[in-house]
Amino acid sequence: MADILVIGAGIAGLATAAALQRRGHDVTVIEQRADTSSGAGISIWPNALAALDEIGVGDAVRAAGGRVTAGALRWRDGSWLRHPSPERLVKALGEPLVVIRRAELTRVLSDALTPGTVRNRVAAQRLDTTADGVRVTLADGTPRQAAAVVGADGTRSLVARWLNGPLTDHYAGYTAWRGVARCTIDPDFSGETVGPGAEFGHVPLGADATYWFATERLPEGSRAAEGELAYLRAKFADWADPVPAVLAATHPDDVLRNDLYDRDQARVWSRGPVVVVGDAAHPMRPHLGQGGCQGIEDAAVLARFADTDDLPAAFARFAAFRRPRVRALVRESATIGRVLNLRPAWFGGLASRASVVVPEAALTRHLATVAARSAFVPPTERDLTAT
Repeated sequence: MADILVIGAGIAGLATAAALQRRGHDVTVIEQRADTSSGAGISIWPNALAALDEIGVGDAVRAAGGRVTAGALRWRDGSWLRHPSPERLVKALGEPLVVIRRAELTRVLSDALTPGTVRNRVAAQRLDTTADGVRVTLADGTPRQAAAVVGADGTRSLVARWLNGPLTDHYAGYTAWRGVARCTIDPDFSGETVGPGAEFGHVPLGADATYWFATERLPEGSRAAEGELAYLRAKFADWADPVPAVLAATHPDDVLRNDLYDRDQARVWSRGPVVVVGDAAHPMRPHLGQGGCQGIEDAAVLARFADTDDLPAAFARFAAFRRPRVRALVRESATIGRVLNLRPAWFGGLASRASVVVPEAALTRHLATVAARSAFVPPTERDLTAT
């Protein structure tokens, strides 16, 4: 089988490498960072768990994370906007979602690889196609030849820009915080609490911790003079528990803050023996919890298509197969973010509260199309050979 170079050792890159190795390819992963395990937590929805099962690591991920069955939505005063029963949610999705520390997910995926697959502190600087594949020039000037290259190098992807030309980032208008609290919450409250111009998500992370995230509309590049955690504790002090309690149990070192951006659409996902996956192909806002999940789906699907000697054709078929599903999720996630952050803030809050008029059964059915086990659809034999 082919010698494939994966650029980027994040979730999508490691999952892609594991999936390709499982099908017999000789894979090397290069990563410019020394460590890719940093971060708070991540929600792995049943669609991604189905893809991880195909890669062979689904049960390991389930064992390393906490199960979440609820999907509550409350107003800042604690009143319920949505309170679906766990049975209904799990039945619709096929199983609970798993919340896992990013470091643990990275470990599980890395353990599935042949020792020595990942090479850290190695950065790609340039790509050139050749008669027998791709020549990658590394940052130190060293050339690296491969039959094919998979770009899993994130939103600032070198590979995506090689395929598409310049891709500009546009500030979405709001910022996001993520953290891990050293406490537990009532599983019935797993979900989100919302208010005018802000949201706060909270889900169990194993038996003794809680993963949380928050967003608020703020100027690009702004930072809290008193520290991010102190700012959040003051901002959410009068919100209903468990929000203040979760922040009280968080250490300042466990808080991450990132402004959110929309990147120009990558209209080209593959050309010849080069293809992009994950955020390199389709970055999306976090409101559906599908960014990492779609990278995992990419990995499982790409490996199916790459089970051939004609990788350029396989990559083109992969792009055509995946684009419709992913682009719909990118649009929906952006729409949710815009609604939550409408100006003035009270108008966004009013829109959030108005969502309660949508029947619970209708929302559950839609969620299933996004995140149920059945939402992950591997390619058929016809897809694999389409021209």
